[in-house]
Amino acid sequence: MKFSILFSGQGSQSQGMGQFLFNEFKEARHVFEEASDALQFDMKKLCFNGSDEELALTENTQPALLTASTATAEVLTRQFGVQTEATAGHSIGEYSSMVLAGVMSFTDAVKAVRFRGQAMQSAVPAGQGGMTATLGLNEAQAQFLCDYAVQKSGTGPLSPANYNCDGQIVISGNLKTLNWLKENFKPEIFVENGLSEAKRAKLIPLAVSAPFHCAMMKPAEEKMSLFLSGVQFQNAKYPIIQNVHAQIETAPEKLKHNLITQVSGSVRWMQSMNVLKSLGNPHVIECGNGSVLKGLLKKIDSEFFKVYSTNSLDDLKLIETAQKS
Repeated sequence: MKFSILFSGQGSQSQGMGQFLFNEFKEARHVFEEASDALQFDMKKLCFNGSDEELALTENTQPALLTASTATAEVLTRQFGVQTEATAGHSIGEYSSMVLAGVMSFTDAVKAVRFRGQAMQSAVPAGQGGMTATLGLNEAQAQFLCDYAVQKSGTGPLSPANYNCDGQIVISGNLKTLNWLKENFKPEIFVENGLSEAKRAKLIPLAVSAPFHCAMMKPAEEKMSLFLSGVQFQNAKYPIIQNVHAQIETAPEKLKHNLITQVSGSVRWMQSMNVLKSLGNPHVIECGNGSVLKGLLKKIDSEFFKVYSTNSLDDLKLIETAQKS
């Protein structure tokens, strides 16, 4: 049996992530040691003992998640013989897909995401950008809401950042625009403008350090383009469904281009999972910390997807058992 391997993004981090793998498997220990050598600080200390505040710093979050998820993937493939059908990663998780598929070395990837985190954090001064989760809206409604707020408020930009699932779309951009929307939003605007009604629509401001995946991240995208120009990319060993256009790619130049434009582009996760579904294999592993993606897949298609977590030794044994069935 083959599995599709998925990697989550920011928000899935927590103190202690990857520690049980480090304690049990030499493959995981090697990954943590490689990360520490590459970045010249103790990755074990950050992942196992870092405070919530330390782990929430984008320049820490991104390499920590990449390290924990890569350690998990190494254990799955080398110790448990897991075979990959396809792979995808949510935002920063896409770098984990690149490592799994042999596109980038882990050392190159962990240096890149450390730089990416620093570039994204410095792209927008504190207090100028933000992100808001919209609940109960479809794609058309979320896009209209952003355009409406920009037009009516006279500020911007604002655009859909994460298409997580139908009814859960995150928008990102100018904090002035988001604050205007918070004060002036009424569900009636959709029907008034020829769209389907959204009586239960809600807006929930998110506690984030920057407005990720929107036009305000263009300075960070330009920095990533320069950084990745010096990084060697290889052909992918497995199909990678990329965020920016929800399509399968394997060629190095396209993978690199899409990884760069992803910094300011939308994460089309719902659309990507529909592409994954079209491949016909329902067996999915959420590789790394937490169960965020498992929850999203339940909302996207709970009847089709069979999702396995990797948060404990028992979880890994369930995967091992499933392979034999």
